[in-house]
Amino acid sequence: MKSSIKGSTWLYATVLSFPCTLAAVLSSPADLSTREYDFIVLGGGTGGSVVASRLSENANVTVLVVEDGGNNEGQLALEVPFMGVTLPGTAFDWNYTTTPQDGLNNRTFHYTRGHVLGGSSSINLLTWNRASDDLWNRWASLTEDDGWSWKQVEQYYLKTSQLVAPSDGRDTTGQVDPSVHGNGPVEVSVSGFLTDIDPIVEAASKELGGRFKFNVDYNSGDFVGTSYMQSSIGGGERSSAATAYLPTDVRGRTNLDILLNTRALRLVQTDNSTAGPVFKGVQIAQSADDTPITITAKNEIIVSGGAFGTPQLLLLSGIGPEDDLKELSITPLVNSPDVGNHLLDHTLLPNYFNVSINGTWDDVVRDSAVFNEKLQQWLDTRQGLFTDSPGNSLSYLRLPDNSSAFAGIPDPASGPLSPHTELIFVDGFAAFGPIAQPATGNFITVLSAVSSTTSTGSLKLASSNPFDIPLIDPRLLTTTFDIEAMVQAMKDTQEFFAADAWQTDVKPVPFGDLATATTDELLAEYARNNAFTESHPSGTARMSPDNASWGVVDSKLKVKGAQGIRVVDASVFPVIPECHIQAPIYIIAERASDLIKADYGL
Repeated sequence: MKSSIKGSTWLYATVLSFPCTLAAVLSSPADLSTREYDFIVLGGGTGGSVVASRLSENANVTVLVVEDGGNNEGQLALEVPFMGVTLPGTAFDWNYTTTPQDGLNNRTFHYTRGHVLGGSSSINLLTWNRASDDLWNRWASLTEDDGWSWKQVEQYYLKTSQLVAPSDGRDTTGQVDPSVHGNGPVEVSVSGFLTDIDPIVEAASKELGGRFKFNVDYNSGDFVGTSYMQSSIGGGERSSAATAYLPTDVRGRTNLDILLNTRALRLVQTDNSTAGPVFKGVQIAQSADDTPITITAKNEIIVSGGAFGTPQLLLLSGIGPEDDLKELSITPLVNSPDVGNHLLDHTLLPNYFNVSINGTWDDVVRDSAVFNEKLQQWLDTRQGLFTDSPGNSLSYLRLPDNSSAFAGIPDPASGPLSPHTELIFVDGFAAFGPIAQPATGNFITVLSAVSSTTSTGSLKLASSNPFDIPLIDPRLLTTTFDIEAMVQAMKDTQEFFAADAWQTDVKPVPFGDLATATTDELLAEYARNNAFTESHPSGTARMSPDNASWGVVDSKLKVKGAQGIRVVDASVFPVIPECHIQAPIYIIAERASDLIKADYGL
């Protein structure tokens, strides 16, 4: 998410950060001791970190990770949860920009993706949702592979993460269900610093019930209702794929090399087979001026570039829509029309409300002295506001059964345990969109989102130059369902705030243009003027049944029509989860690791 909160706070974080490179982490292709590995992982983000860690557990297997970004180690802004809002627009961000968006009144917006070891898990706002049971069963149905059903992937979810105590050590009985959590390396907790509004969210939920019912723990598989947010935070610090799966002892493995600041330019065909061309080579370089070098994998290449980087690399390698490739003078090697298409993301909209209470964190981001005081508290004690991302509570809601949004279409949610919309409650003015934070006043922000989105976009190459940014067109809010679902979410926010629990002291009042948006048409126009992305892109190399003509990878994540390539990231989602997507990526990567091990008898 792009945020105007950074400013002087980012300067302070930069002063306190420092580079740290461990022995197993290489800074140049010239440092490679060999150009052949058993496995090459292209992208050291969420999925790539998991696969590299799991494969290199076998000391007889050599693994290379090629990461375009830098090292996560020693970077304060990556460690402090609250400072996630300062990271868009920095060196840790790919700094993508969309094409003009028809559904957003022709606006463009900044698209944040992690450009550092750990990928977006190193810079996101940390929410931990494993998706509903219905979502996983839907994936199993779409791919005709029961291995993606919840009963089969639950073991991988339990392997990804563990529930830890929040940094304030409070009793969390009734705020989370420990029995539905596992014992993996990612640390997950509820808020370590409750703001004034968090207990009011719970009270309003229990007062209203119905669609706003209180849900103790979404990660039990039911993603409908209101709950405390769970985040990838342990001991008051961010827990990312880099810190959890590539800690110091893993980086020290003699069979694992991690090459930073290096781009995969294109996959190299090394042979032919009856199943299609074989790709076991990849060209890499650190800049457009470098002479590329080719490295090879004895077994296979795992592409983990994310929903943008993966299709870009496949297209540059001649794998994609044949006509699009020819237009850029790229020789088509595998005609795969779905590559780069079917991009799905959640549309996000900030809704601002004036409140009658003091004590919101508005002054923290307005006043550098107050900000630095809170940061120093975190540095000294790992306590206080900065142990959390900006929001601590949320609602996932289904539309009313009689909603006109369903007219003429099947319900886009995966089932009754999956929501249509999301509301995130923030104890301050979260300047994520085009509206600047006012100089005075106290605010609550509700970030409303369309969770079961139906707007579909695409990624295309701008040129055949691997260093050119691709053309990203998510086409947000371009379906009637998505517009009507967003309007309903905005109306639900105001209904929620009408509960007695809010009216005693807080008394939220719509701010700015939201105050005059008194009809569905005006609410929709407010959304078009202010919405952007929740930064959950997916689906650009989607899974499909092994023999299906659609899709890019099969249910074992192997690229169709080719040999030697597997994809492990959010691009393979056959449909987008109705929740935040980092935990599903971890689950996919854990299962992928086992699939790879089984294929090679490891």
